[in-house]
Amino acid sequence: MLDIEVIRKQPDFVKDRLRLRKEDYVKLIDKVLELDRKRRDILKELESLRAERNRLSKEIGKLKSQGINTESIEAKVKELRERIEKLEDELSGVEGELMHTMLLLPNLPDESVPFGKDESENVEVRRWGTIREFDFEPRAHYEIGELLGILDFERGASLSGSRFTVMWGWGAKLERALINFMLDFHTSRGYKEVWVPHLVRPEILQGTGQLPKFEDDVYKCEKDGLYLIPTAEVPLTNLFRDQILEEKDLPIYLTAYTPCYRREAGAYGKDIRGIIRQHQFDKVELVKIVHPEKSNEELERLTADAEEILKLLGLPYRVVMLCTGDLGFASAKTYDIEVWFPSQNKYREISSCSNCTDFQARRMNTRFKDSSGRKRFVHTLNGSGLAVGRTLAAILENYQQKDGSVIIPEVLRDYVKADVIKPDGT
Repeated sequence: MLDIEVIRKQPDFVKDRLRLRKEDYVKLIDKVLELDRKRRDILKELESLRAERNRLSKEIGKLKSQGINTESIEAKVKELRERIEKLEDELSGVEGELMHTMLLLPNLPDESVPFGKDESENVEVRRWGTIREFDFEPRAHYEIGELLGILDFERGASLSGSRFTVMWGWGAKLERALINFMLDFHTSRGYKEVWVPHLVRPEILQGTGQLPKFEDDVYKCEKDGLYLIPTAEVPLTNLFRDQILEEKDLPIYLTAYTPCYRREAGAYGKDIRGIIRQHQFDKVELVKIVHPEKSNEELERLTADAEEILKLLGLPYRVVMLCTGDLGFASAKTYDIEVWFPSQNKYREISSCSNCTDFQARRMNTRFKDSSGRKRFVHTLNGSGLAVGRTLAAILENYQQKDGSVIIPEVLRDYVKADVIKPDGT
């Protein structure tokens, strides 16, 4: 959530920053300013009326002690009380509408973020790895998976519908190996592993920015009023909701493996085949809770931690900085890491690493006490470390052999106890 003081004092600055985004938020800023003025006007009137009510109430007590009739003054107090109650109801409505409108506003893009209208104008930062030259036509991961008998899209659809997959044998084992490998690596880098619930209350999703704007993208359990998490970022970041941390406790590094559940509203027709875009997928998440003055530095480190997984797996990738038109709702600055897919002859996103500055912290009311005793909002960061299914798909494509087998990356061999997956299942 944006700082209302900044909107109030620098409305043109806020509008100019938000104009850089894909959607137009100027009208929402005007609405916030109007509701804020109305709220302050009501509060001012309430303060005056309450003061007058208190003054008259004291006067009634004095007059009664002197035996003086106070009916006219009591009638005035009654009128004041009724007016106050009406204004309090009005204030509650205005504050509710103001909060709802504030929650619809995205974060302000960092000044280092390049301007651009959409993903076509993202800026490449660096590349790593050598793209393999094949002496045969490389197959897509879903073709390899079916050939090996490890990815079963037909049975996934029969169980749950489209965009669900069953993994058999080596597929399930490789998925599990990747999860353990990623967690082992990130905990060795100082992240604390956490096991979190997969169902959360609506205010938890509101805290990280999924609600109310992205209601259509999440799965809701109507009977219980709970939502399936779209990413472990949601429960991990909210672990510090409504807390005041000590400065010495920062930074906090967390990692967790969870399944992720997304309705993928509006994504129909995209990546129908394979496991690139699923309604349920596995991910190892990275979250940081940091000092405001360190968050951009921490973003670089978080991105490097996610990159290192791909380096250890020997998968070529590139890093791009998202332009203002492609920036996520809660993010002020984001790096996407894109891994190479030979069958598509292109890089595809496998991780987004974002600095959300104090945007989520304000929604969650997560603060810390600095050395002077002042309470300040923390900065939050998150990133995929990595999306497991997409990593598996990239391994299948980049390590495929002409005979249909797939070489297992060296760093995973101790986990799966094998060097190669063959079409005969061995």
